[in-house]
Amino acid sequence: MFDLDGLNEIWGTISRNKGKSILTGLSVFWGIFMFVVMLGAGSGLQNGIMGGLDGFATNSCFFYTSTTSEPYMGLRKGRRWNLHNKDVDLLKRNVQELEYISPMLWGSNSTNNVVRNDRSGTYDVRGLYPSFTKIEQQRLRFGRFINDLDIHYKRKTCVLGKRVYEELFPGRGNPVGEYIRVNGIYYQVIGVAIGVSNISIGGNPDETVNIPFSTMQQVNNEGDVVHFLGATAKRGVDAKVLEEKIGAVLRENNRIAPTDKKAVGSFNIEEQFKMFDNLFLGIAAITWFVGLGTLLAGVIGVSNIMLISIRERTKEIGVRRALGAKPTTVLKQIIAESLLLTFLSGILGLCLGVGLVSLVDSAIQQTASDDVFFGNMIIAFNVAVGAMMILLFSGILAGALPAYRALQVKAIDAIREE
Repeated sequence: MFDLDGLNEIWGTISRNKGKSILTGLSVFWGIFMFVVMLGAGSGLQNGIMGGLDGFATNSCFFYTSTTSEPYMGLRKGRRWNLHNKDVDLLKRNVQELEYISPMLWGSNSTNNVVRNDRSGTYDVRGLYPSFTKIEQQRLRFGRFINDLDIHYKRKTCVLGKRVYEELFPGRGNPVGEYIRVNGIYYQVIGVAIGVSNISIGGNPDETVNIPFSTMQQVNNEGDVVHFLGATAKRGVDAKVLEEKIGAVLRENNRIAPTDKKAVGSFNIEEQFKMFDNLFLGIAAITWFVGLGTLLAGVIGVSNIMLISIRERTKEIGVRRALGAKPTTVLKQIIAESLLLTFLSGILGLCLGVGLVSLVDSAIQQTASDDVFFGNMIIAFNVAVGAMMILLFSGILAGALPAYRALQVKAIDAIREE
């Protein structure tokens, strides 16, 4: 863009006002530096939280029972009721929006309820269907998860969470085929599962023993009672729609008033994800607002220093005009000075900001535990390029007013000025 002589002249002009140039450049440097750090922190928070939600179906909803709040069909208000296996079968037949469904049971977690030889611990126990992995993804370390044959034959098999396995099998060998005692009943270990998501239903999946749903109904004398119900919607169906459809079917099948919203307790994960999306959108908006405001302050500083420079160089500009310098030449000179000062300060702030974000991210990755919702601080390349484009455009604008002021200088008046 500049020839070498022109670049040397621009640099010489900036160098003659070292103090002012450094202070002005510092404002631009700080603006882009803070902007990058804020973007990195925002992305670290978003990636950390959303990474913890990976592996959990975003289109899922869950149901449980509560007392009725309205009398209906001769039944009193305040009646307690239960979900049953027939409700699950009815939902499969009548709710077209339903893709996967998994009834669940909770077991006793009395003190040291899980035992192997001389080792024991207190852990949650869940009765699940194979389809539960479509809701809460499980990463298998050993063996397999519960399958349809386990359900059909009511097998006494179990899948251990990671921490249960580590406590009961200190040697960390393959536990498949071994037996453990859960609430006084022996089960054969068929797998070890590691929870993928930080969302959990019925306790931390790493501290849980999972057994076939039908087996748990039998050994706990639950009959056909279901404690909890999880479901996912088909692709393109809003989870809220599925939640309402299932709720309506359950109320009708259990003689609950259609207007009784309290009797069928429910929630859907999709709303939680939307809440997080809105939160991150707000964080991004605040980051850009504050960052661009800081940059604007730096640009105003550049414009002010250029105005001072123009005032000090009035005679020089007049001589240039008298010797035949075109207005466009003077314009390019002033804008180029502003652009160079802005660019150098901005690129330094960008590099140091990215470097600091990378160092902090590395430190977090080395020390982070599973419970930390922060990490993977990434500054997207297109965002960095966009920030630099904004900075360069701002540099041009910062030089526009001083350049206009320089063009108003009349050669004869400038030469006469002392």
